[in-house]
Amino acid sequence: MQPTATMTISGTDVNARPFSRSGEALEVVPGLIVTQHSGEGKANQYFLRGFNLDHGTDLAISVDGMPVNMPTHGHGQGYADVNFLIPELVQSVMVRKGPYFADQGDFASAGAVAIDYVNRLPNNIAELTFGSFGYRRALAAGSTVVGTGTLLAAFEGVGYHGPWNVPDHVRKLNGALRYSQGTATDGFTLSAMAYANGWNATDQLAQRAIDQGLIGRFGTLDPTDGGVASRFSLSSNWAQSGEYGQSKINAYVINSSLRLYNNFTYFLDDPVNGDQFSQMDRRTVYGLNASHAFDARMGGIETQTRIGLQTRGDDIRVGLFKTFQRETLSTIREDGVRQSNVGLWADTTARWTDWLRTTAGIREDYFSGRVVSDTPANSGNTEASMTSPKAGIVLGPWYKTEFYGNAGYGLHSNDIRGATITVNPIDKVTPQDRVPLLVRSKGAELGIRTKAVEGLTSSLAVFVLDFDSELLFVGDAGTTEPSRPSRRVGVEWTSQYQILPWMRLDFDVAYTRARFADFDPAGNFIPGAPAWIGSGGVTFGGETGWFGALRGRYFGPRPLIEDDSVRSQASLIFNARAGYRFDNRLRLQLDLLNLFNAKTNQIEYYYLSRLAGEPIGGVADRHVHPAEPLAMRLTLAGRF
Repeated sequence: MQPTATMTISGTDVNARPFSRSGEALEVVPGLIVTQHSGEGKANQYFLRGFNLDHGTDLAISVDGMPVNMPTHGHGQGYADVNFLIPELVQSVMVRKGPYFADQGDFASAGAVAIDYVNRLPNNIAELTFGSFGYRRALAAGSTVVGTGTLLAAFEGVGYHGPWNVPDHVRKLNGALRYSQGTATDGFTLSAMAYANGWNATDQLAQRAIDQGLIGRFGTLDPTDGGVASRFSLSSNWAQSGEYGQSKINAYVINSSLRLYNNFTYFLDDPVNGDQFSQMDRRTVYGLNASHAFDARMGGIETQTRIGLQTRGDDIRVGLFKTFQRETLSTIREDGVRQSNVGLWADTTARWTDWLRTTAGIREDYFSGRVVSDTPANSGNTEASMTSPKAGIVLGPWYKTEFYGNAGYGLHSNDIRGATITVNPIDKVTPQDRVPLLVRSKGAELGIRTKAVEGLTSSLAVFVLDFDSELLFVGDAGTTEPSRPSRRVGVEWTSQYQILPWMRLDFDVAYTRARFADFDPAGNFIPGAPAWIGSGGVTFGGETGWFGALRGRYFGPRPLIEDDSVRSQASLIFNARAGYRFDNRLRLQLDLLNLFNAKTNQIEYYYLSRLAGEPIGGVADRHVHPAEPLAMRLTLAGRF
């Protein structure tokens, strides 16, 4: 029994869409906007259900059972970098929204996206792509029988300069190796992944600098911003079915590192050297997920019960440094952190009648950790636990239509350094308030989904989601920090229509009213929270012959400060694809990104900054990162 409010999207659908970077493949999730505001190696920005999720926060992303979100991260809580994703290897994307699922814990309050890779490819693949602004990509992937199993290997290399006056000079290498035996229900996989990237970055720019002609839209105010990142992982998945049910075990080890150089405020804090700072995060992550599901019949009622254990440990070295042209001037803070969490969960789905089924679940999370800081007063131990009950109901189907409802409690963790801090790490004296390690969320939704019209699948849901403390982006630090309690009330409508065997339409639109739930004279609007989001498109083609797609994405205006007196622009961007599949298994494909050359922005913030020569107190202004102009990418691919 698939849980209600769950959607599974095939890898074929993911790769049928034109997108400019691997993270945008996640826009296959209805209502999700994925942007980029600083170079091609940094984690994307995510927007879903009225959240500016910054680089992750409340959207839990996993790849083959490995968590992507990073707690107590150098650039922001829940940092989720999917630049290591190889879209051609995606088998499926499972989407679940809201805190209603017992097997989802930290960072999953707005939603959870689970990406699974294939075990074997129907054909080996070789691809070359060349495009505007120095884009180039090479991909080789294939699988072969080895013993009683299958060996899958893939390698990707990407280079890109971009339209920026200071080229991105992306240098990305990415690979995956997997051995598998059996099936998803009776078998195992052993996977190794490796990723490395280096880049320059044009960060968000003060709008006044563009308006005054100091720089162009694609210029920079600090040409030395950028970063380097790497990720190496080893993981295994094992499953076995028998008369006593289905057992699954997933284990992983991840080693990742990131070094970022950013300058968001220019000369506000340091009029001489400028405000560039570096954020460092090096960590080893290890974890184990185990679950068992079994069916039973009690009093004529069919039930399925699942129980699970999830453990994770992070051994982290994290730091913040004052820099000038990537040279370290001083250390603001540097910490060693050991953080772990254990989650126990269970749920039972009961089919009471042909038209009624319910799910009830509960989850217990325990978090603990130790901070060893270069400022001893900020060192310490902390722990916290939280119990989260969940429930769901489905009525129907009647005339291929069913109604559903969900309710549940969830959580997100705060940066553990905030739970042990006592003094400001800059002056080592000023007292600082601690924040709770865990923050409660709770939500509910009602929905309807129907297949009453042949070929059409449509769903409509209304939801409410409350947080005891919002996580907000802080411009001058480049991090997320806890803020006020919040409430979001929204509605989502999603439809897919298979017009013909070779043509499909899809459309989704979402509206969310996001507000702080307490009173503050500053206002109750949540900065960066989108109200309207929409996307739609047409995809066509078969195994051979012509194929293509046309897609549009609307990203509505957002309040940039609490009183809503400053708002972002709206953006409407179209991408298109046209290609031909030859009988000899060659494919020629042309992608047109930002088809109508919309002069809009990927991201906007509002905060204080100071350009050279401006008043020492700085100027409050809109800071923007423009969307790239029209770009063409030509791909030649072969299958063999």
